[in-house]
Amino acid sequence: MASPETGVLAARARALAVLRIRSTARAVALLPAAVAVVLFAGRATGRLGAGWDLAGWLAGGAAVVSLLLAGLVTAVVARARPALSPSVPISEKSAPDLYRLVRDLAERLEVPAPSAIALTPDCDSWLEDRTHRAHGPPRRLRRPDGAGRRAPEAPVLVIGSPFLWWMRVAELRALLAPVVAGTGPSAHPDIAAARRFIRGLDAAVAVSARAGGRLRGLPLRFVGRVARLLLRAGREHATIMERAVAAAASERAQNVDYGLRIVAQEQVGLAYAGWDRLLTRVALPAWRMGRWPSRLDAGVVSALTELSRRDRLADGFASRLGERPACDLLEEPGAIDRAASLLAARLFHGGPAEPGPDWSPVGWQQYPEEVVDRKWRLEAARLHRVLDNLPATALPAAPPATGADPAASPLTYAHTPAHAPAGRRRAAPGPDGRPAVSPPADGPPAAPAPGPTLARVIDRLAQDERAGDLVAARLGAEVEREEREEAARQAARGHCEQDAAIGVAWGDGLVEGGLPLFPLQPPRTGRELLADHVTAMVCCAAVDTAGATPGLDWLDGPALLVDGARRADLGRPVLSLVDDGDAGPLRGWLTTVGVRPEKPVRLV
Repeated sequence: MASPETGVLAARARALAVLRIRSTARAVALLPAAVAVVLFAGRATGRLGAGWDLAGWLAGGAAVVSLLLAGLVTAVVARARPALSPSVPISEKSAPDLYRLVRDLAERLEVPAPSAIALTPDCDSWLEDRTHRAHGPPRRLRRPDGAGRRAPEAPVLVIGSPFLWWMRVAELRALLAPVVAGTGPSAHPDIAAARRFIRGLDAAVAVSARAGGRLRGLPLRFVGRVARLLLRAGREHATIMERAVAAAASERAQNVDYGLRIVAQEQVGLAYAGWDRLLTRVALPAWRMGRWPSRLDAGVVSALTELSRRDRLADGFASRLGERPACDLLEEPGAIDRAASLLAARLFHGGPAEPGPDWSPVGWQQYPEEVVDRKWRLEAARLHRVLDNLPATALPAAPPATGADPAASPLTYAHTPAHAPAGRRRAAPGPDGRPAVSPPADGPPAAPAPGPTLARVIDRLAQDERAGDLVAARLGAEVEREEREEAARQAARGHCEQDAAIGVAWGDGLVEGGLPLFPLQPPRTGRELLADHVTAMVCCAAVDTAGATPGLDWLDGPALLVDGARRADLGRPVLSLVDDGDAGPLRGWLTTVGVRPEKPVRLV
């Protein structure tokens, strides 16, 4: 089995190969100047005849151009700010126990301790170099072996915030062992220099990609081409170097909590599954409404506990909850959770950098009432708004529901106030059972029809198979328009200035690249939107007429509670109506639950 020193030597060999590419580039840039110096020196000493004057001047001109271009590339690479991973910095004062754990771990591994700790709202952990001059003045530390050379400051340890809340202290230490062991190779001057060179080239490519205008863009595009050429030349060496560093770190950490490392890796997979479900099913609906859950990491524990209860493969994982959680290593876990939750909303949805009137936090206790119920009513209102805006000839009038009073039931599209004939009032039913229409009268106007009902939606979608396609298309256009308006409002708030105020955790590439950086879900199709809106309308009717309540399922998000129990059987009847135009299953479900579809529902 290879020793850690063998892996470091292999990484150093590849780092030297990367540095040779840098030296070769410098030599190519200096070659015209060297030729010009030789020619001028030969002419001055008389060793070259007069015929070499033209060659000397041509070489001198080429040398000037080459040096100017080399200076331009060097300046851009040196000044370009490498992008940093968005994270929440953790000071030693706010987490002394966590810093102590990491330092003890580094001492056991016989490697330098990380210079700082930060949290990221993701299920991953890594080391990140933040010694670039654009991120602050770097501090130099003398090498542990006392050699005359100096190594750069140790990298920052970035820890996934879900790990702190789900994992126990011993599991977190075992998980971080191979990560912290990577500080040893990072302290090697050759490896650190190769990494800085690669990061500088990558940052220069990002700067050239954002160049605008012909005057400034042409030089930067040249720099980008050169940087890409050097990156391609050193890509293989850099990749092998990083693999060798990872292998050396893993080998060094073999003797530290090896048994717990296996358990910790199992928890990583479980944490990722619960975190993904929590973001996509629970947090995303709130973000779309301008609310952000302020305790996402605490919600991970509830979501993973529920997953352990449902999934037999995760059976027994919840029994660990009696041990000390890693979040106890923080002095104020609630404040850290809030900061990580806001950063998660920024990364995965693109909300503002600071809370405001249209971007406020919400606790888990208030989530069902302030998010779930409001989400349902907003979608129900949008669905009825789309129906109201359809042309009068788009859909034929629907017959009244069986057993209902045609004169009093607002089931048809023609019976809504927006499309009722002006100056007319409903009269008593005629001989054919349909309401007769009286001519205009001088008396008081008829009372307006009751508010929107679920029966109207069901009748519209079940009456004509073209209705679903038309309503779905209108819903998709309406949602897209609202998303564009929200994006315009966010741009008007000046997010780039707010992002820059976050501090060292944000790099130029991340700020100017646009947010969200990692969108959670692709755009929904019109049929998916229609199914969601019909489900919302059914839930509103159940709350208003059957005594149901909005609830929260930690793995599936908004839930409808009937008699305190979640009803998870609504999806199939709704899809039967939306996809096939068959309202039978949904009407049967409504009868079972006790929902009265003819009753008006309250909309936002």
